[in-house]
Amino acid sequence: MLATTRASLRTLNSIMAASGTKSVLFVCLGNICRSPIAEAVFRKMATDAGVVDKWLIDSGATSDWNIGCSPDGRGVACLKGHGIESSHRARQVTKDDFMSFEFILCMDESNLSELNRKANLVKNHKAKIELLGSYDPQKQLIIKDPYYGSDADFEKVYEQCQRCCKAFLEVNF
Repeated sequence: MLATTRASLRTLNSIMAASGTKSVLFVCLGNICRSPIAEAVFRKMATDAGVVDKWLIDSGATSDWNIGCSPDGRGVACLKGHGIESSHRARQVTKDDFMSFEFILCMDESNLSELNRKANLVKNHKAKIELLGSYDPQKQLIIKDPYYGSDADFEKVYEQCQRCCKAFLEVNF
């Protein structure tokens, strides 16, 4: 089933690229805390702005630790508290992602280093790999992993993602 999903995603990406649709992949270590929050926040912003149909939006992990898992319950509760739903399942970044996505936005230097290492294995990759925090108007470059933290740490991630995604969307539409 995973191979079918990947093949479907590649086909969808090809169609979207031909139609001028933009694409963004949010990435963190496990794809259960920061990146699914960023994905959900960005999807809601794009929906509210009436441009969600112009974007392919997803998230992934640099590791394979949580493949198929739902996001952390504290992150889901934080999103729900802000009126945002998420039905994401964790997945690992693939080589195809470096060809399929225009932007790959990650949360910290470790993610950035790992993504750049993986991108170097993909000939002529098209993805622009950046820290999501590089869009933060408050200049908080790193979005810290809240996994071992509290609900307040998830709220801080949400707030950072909110600021960064707003600025990213404004720059790219």
